[in-house]
Amino acid sequence: MRTLLHPARTTPALHDITLLLARIAIGIILLAHGWQKYSEFTLDGTTAAFGDMGVPVPAAAALFATVVEILGGLALILGILTPVFAALNIVNLLGAFLIVHAGNGLFIDNGGYELVLALIAGLVLIFALGAGRFSADRLITRRLRAS
Repeated sequence: MRTLLHPARTTPALHDITLLLARIAIGIILLAHGWQKYSEFTLDGTTAAFGDMGVPVPAAAALFATVVEILGGLALILGILTPVFAALNIVNLLGAFLIVHAGNGLFIDNGGYELVLALIAGLVLIFALGAGRFSADRLITRRLRAS
């Protein structure tokens, strides 16, 4: 029985469109944050900021975060190597959560973890469900199966 609280199963098309929209939204956010670390703050500035926040090995962490966010954002948008880049960004954001944001409460205006938590939740779903039909991963998988 279909009700507001128990809708019928989603169609494959709705499932794939939902994954596409989630990948694009999260990918844009990651790309923007990574690009900001690289271009606006520069890697040296990001390294200094990470050091001030108590991030261990700040130069390596700054490079990792910048690269994973930029490449991961692009990869999620395109849907290529989706589980790999979702996992890498989950690790990156868990570090940000534990080292920087957890002690500041929920709200972002106090340096809290609300954005980090929302991104982790979305990335976990994408990691678990995959990229969906509208992705480069799907095209690659199809070609591999055909050969």
